[in-house]
Amino acid sequence: MKAQEASTLIPLWLLILLQVGISASSLIVEIVAGRMIAPYVGMSLYTWTAIIAVVLAGFSVGHWWGGRIASLPTELALRKTGWTMIAAACTTAGATLLLRTFAGPVVEGMNHPLAAITTLSALAFFLPSLFAGVPAPILTVAAMRNSNRSEQALGAMFAAGAIGAIAGTLFAGFVFVPWIGSVMTLLVITVVYAIAALICFWLGKVPSRGYVTSISGVGLAFAIGFWALSLPSVCDRESSYYCIRTVALSENSEDPVNLMVVDHLAHGISARDAPRVMFTEHAAMLDALPRMRMGRTDFTSFHIGGGTYSVPRAWADRGIKDITISEIDPEVTEIAVGNFWFDPATATILHRDARVALRRSAQQFDVIVGDAFTDIAAPEHLVTLEFFELVASRLSADGIFAMNLIDNVDRLDALAAVVVTLRDVFPSVEVWTAEGPPQPGERRVFVLLASASDSAVSTIETRTPDLTRFQVLANAFINSILRQKNAQILTDDHAPLAYLMGFDPAVD
Repeated sequence: MKAQEASTLIPLWLLILLQVGISASSLIVEIVAGRMIAPYVGMSLYTWTAIIAVVLAGFSVGHWWGGRIASLPTELALRKTGWTMIAAACTTAGATLLLRTFAGPVVEGMNHPLAAITTLSALAFFLPSLFAGVPAPILTVAAMRNSNRSEQALGAMFAAGAIGAIAGTLFAGFVFVPWIGSVMTLLVITVVYAIAALICFWLGKVPSRGYVTSISGVGLAFAIGFWALSLPSVCDRESSYYCIRTVALSENSEDPVNLMVVDHLAHGISARDAPRVMFTEHAAMLDALPRMRMGRTDFTSFHIGGGTYSVPRAWADRGIKDITISEIDPEVTEIAVGNFWFDPATATILHRDARVALRRSAQQFDVIVGDAFTDIAAPEHLVTLEFFELVASRLSADGIFAMNLIDNVDRLDALAAVVVTLRDVFPSVEVWTAEGPPQPGERRVFVLLASASDSAVSTIETRTPDLTRFQVLANAFINSILRQKNAQILTDDHAPLAYLMGFDPAVD
């Protein structure tokens, strides 16, 4: 009876506010988890699957624990909730430190990348989710005890949790990560959890001595958070899409060569004084093959993905004009201009998804270049039948579509699926790769040329930066792979490209 009488002093609106704030914070942490893990293992379907599973597991254990605490008298239950909020603040603040400490050993020590992704997710974000899951049943029971209409109070608390989750998701993606970055966002959530803890202690009428201890707990959480904030950032620039770093590869400051790393992948390399030299096989083929097919410099082009803008920069240096580039992340463009010597005046740049940009464009292009294929984070909406039909509709009569693709030579399931899908749209589909036999287990770089007719040559030579010969694979060989794999056409409804590529880590 005393517990129930005490609970009548708690305004329902305050319990609802606590529920909204804690629920929103827990979802913000979940979204931030994906951003923070990406520099170590990339961002893919598998990354999000692991994160969501770990966070839901934490919530589940927390709700179960909270249900047991909720059976206690209200004031005692609220005091215990305050301590779980202190624990949530400390573990949230410490997630950055755990990632920095264990990411290297976990990724290097585990052969299977999915195991590494799941382990990292659990190490950094299981405990924050567990402690954040405890208050919901306790606050809900307190609200029901506080109300003459317990059913309505129950509905209000469930609605508050859902509203908080929605708000947290929106604020994480549209406000916190783009404006202040992941580590600072976790510090903000640490503050929210600390405030929630103090409110719970106040509602639970904690003794004065308990307040001293609780303030010490809050201080520990802040100390951990500011320690994490003081560490050097993993990213040079953390955008709404990527963690971006620039790495200097040349020891000669008079002849700089830079590498762009997007999340955990080497994305492209450029030299200041050699704009026409490509440093990766896929960039070399995407540069040379379309020029070989066009045989002139007065052609129009549309580029899917900017990255270091190496190919558009090389083409502009050769006098090729009317270049359009669709790069979804404006921060990538800024870095390409500042650190990779790309002149934005030489091209039209569209900061939107390439598929959206092509659909909105009425222009016909002589060349469309697809340079968005990376690792297990392959853009599935850019390799489907519907997208290839859109590409074909934007090509001139003698135009060509060139796209890069990475696949394991022991599998080639992804290559087979993309080829058979392209063949459903284009009369000619060629597969180009570096000359020479593949090595067992090799992640091979291919470039696919799709057009109305075959190329006039079967080999080309270009610098990568050393002179390298590339060849087109014989149709008979490609056909044998298609028969062996029984490849199915990829569609918007079903394009399991990441599964077809396998789970081996790769560098683009």
